[in-house]
Amino acid sequence: MHVPDGFFNVPVSAGAGVVAAAGVAVCLRRARQELDDRTAPMAGLVAAFIFAVQMLNFPVAAGTSGHLLGGALAAILVGPATAVLCVAVVLLVQGFFFADGGLTALGVNITLMAIVTSLVGWAVFRLVSRSAPRSRTAVIVGSFLAALVSVPTSALVFTALFWLGGTAPIELSSVAAAMGGVHVLIGLGEALITALTVSSVLAVRPDLVYGARGLAAPLVLRTADGEVAVEKPATEPATPPAPKRGPRPILLGGGLVALLLAGVVSFYASSAPDGLNKVAADKGFNAYERPHDLENGPLAGYGVSGVEDERLSGGLAGIAGVGITVLVGGAIFFTVRRRRQDKAVA
Repeated sequence: MHVPDGFFNVPVSAGAGVVAAAGVAVCLRRARQELDDRTAPMAGLVAAFIFAVQMLNFPVAAGTSGHLLGGALAAILVGPATAVLCVAVVLLVQGFFFADGGLTALGVNITLMAIVTSLVGWAVFRLVSRSAPRSRTAVIVGSFLAALVSVPTSALVFTALFWLGGTAPIELSSVAAAMGGVHVLIGLGEALITALTVSSVLAVRPDLVYGARGLAAPLVLRTADGEVAVEKPATEPATPPAPKRGPRPILLGGGLVALLLAGVVSFYASSAPDGLNKVAADKGFNAYERPHDLENGPLAGYGVSGVEDERLSGGLAGIAGVGITVLVGGAIFFTVRRRRQDKAVA
């Protein structure tokens, strides 16, 4: 759902830019509380993973595809404030290096895809996790529902913004129904990806899942007949001790997965237009799209300029994107982390 240049007038674009800048500034401050020795390295990996998976458009209906937005996934893995920063980094890399998402619409895209999805996803996740007994199942179910709700919510916010300041007249109810309907389908795909990813990390390193911190570990009693698991007393600490091993294995493994997805699997992604582009074409406001200012860049369109082989070109561009995202995101997250440490020392 990358909004291109030309869809919004100046007041809405500027207003969304102010909201995005303010939101990112607040999240930079609040992320200091989230970025610890476990979360800071994970944040760079999460941003790179989101970049890679966003290259994998999946079909959702006849002639329509969708891709991961990633806000809910990032919020559950590294915290809501850090999640906004993760998705914002991805959008910056996509906009400036790959000509994906308009530069004048960058504020709109950060508002919709980073702020709305992360905060709505986290709110839904917290509601589910607080309403059910704390368990891995609750975390996975909460992850699924958080992603499912966050995507159509973002689509409806886009519709409201376009009604307020879009460059083309629209019938609000018609566009809202079209955007909401197709993004519910996209949300189902996002929910599956999110639940699968969270469950995979939970299975290997539950201590690296921000939303799973505080899970009550069962008390195991050894008897003559074997082991019996009983509920852990509420008076005992709920958070299990973190493993002594560092996060390096999962970071390396996750990085390799991201490179594989972006460099190889992305070639097999659906070529159908995504939900926003499909609705824009059906409703006629795609005619207002302006060419991207960086459309002739060396990585524009997720291909390397001068490389004629389409598969090789796309693969190299995907690998480059993962690397750039890790570098940009890592620099930001470790800077924020260091400021937290400096403040603690002071």
